[in-house]
Amino acid sequence: MNGLKLWRQTGFRNFLVADMIGGFGVGLTTVGANWYVLQMTHSNQMVGQYLTVNVLAGFFMAPLAGILTDRFARQSVILWTFLGRALPMVVIVGLIATTGFNFGTMVVLAIVTGAGWITYMAASRSYIQAILPDELLGAANSFVEVSLQVGMFAAGAVAGLILNVTGFAVILGLNVALFIVAAGLIKAIPKSSHQSVSATTATDSLSFMAGLRYLVVRPVVLSLGLISILPLIVTQLFNVSAPDYVATILKANSVIYGLVDMGYGLGGLAAGLMTGWLLARSHEKTLMMGFFGLATLGLFILVGMRLVPLTIGCTFLLGLSNSALRVIINTVLMTQVDPQYMGRATSIWNGLSQLIAGGAATLMGVANDAWGANFGFLWMAVIMVIGLIWSGWLPRFESND
Repeated sequence: MNGLKLWRQTGFRNFLVADMIGGFGVGLTTVGANWYVLQMTHSNQMVGQYLTVNVLAGFFMAPLAGILTDRFARQSVILWTFLGRALPMVVIVGLIATTGFNFGTMVVLAIVTGAGWITYMAASRSYIQAILPDELLGAANSFVEVSLQVGMFAAGAVAGLILNVTGFAVILGLNVALFIVAAGLIKAIPKSSHQSVSATTATDSLSFMAGLRYLVVRPVVLSLGLISILPLIVTQLFNVSAPDYVATILKANSVIYGLVDMGYGLGGLAAGLMTGWLLARSHEKTLMMGFFGLATLGLFILVGMRLVPLTIGCTFLLGLSNSALRVIINTVLMTQVDPQYMGRATSIWNGLSQLIAGGAATLMGVANDAWGANFGFLWMAVIMVIGLIWSGWLPRFESND
């Protein structure tokens, strides 16, 4: 029933379709860029440098992204996150088509995509909060999670095919077209008087430091935001550890790795389909503890067991848990955070997660080389245990404070 209510709303319907189209474009460029840099340089270190620039661009953009989101209409900020990435990509496509590979050009692409993504995440989550009543937020976040998983899942398969048949410039050109279509869908949404709070908010309360002070004096909200980072860190560590785990622990090939990765994606898709239903029937704190516990169980099994079917099953549980936790925590935060601070709060958490996950991934690669890939899953399990204990400490969530 909530799904039908959401789909009847032009604002959310257009946003969701734009989100899926934009996510598909982001997935194409993410997969394509990593492979393109590796193909042209034959250096994992260069791929790492590209990803580091991408992460740092998001981290340094986060404060400005939050301020823009809270000061201007969310719809307008989302629109410009699409156009602001599409226009520089047109220039980059031209450079690649005419001069070929240049790492400096790829650095510019990393900055554009990193800064654009962090701004989009802040604006889009704030937009959902602004246009929907609390009782629809769980279903809305579930739809968004399905959109993310479908877009990224499909992009991974299509990007490899396009790279094999044509080249990276074609992927970027397609991404430009997708961003323009997404921008058109956002532009077509009727203006809402609830998208911006700047008209009734003092200028000094729109500063980044005001947003930080808002979180510091609200320990429950601050804790929720920090807890939301844990699944993101585990996802990044999984991406680092899984290939080596399949190759050295399971002694399997790339086909098995593809199945393992698919298991994670299917778990995320299942979470998007079921978490909204669960939120309508169970308390958020209970669900958080349950999914942290489920992820912990799967990760400890991966440390001790070395069977391919069990690995696929456990990665399904990990994808299910991580995605469900994102939906649950985002929904709670949307009911707890004052709308005038939502953009800055989201950008702070996303920026921190980018920075921590990037550094943790680098350290995890070194640790796995020294002690084996199952060491990575052990530390992921420890992180999820922290999340389980921390979420258990939180009080039951009430209305917006």
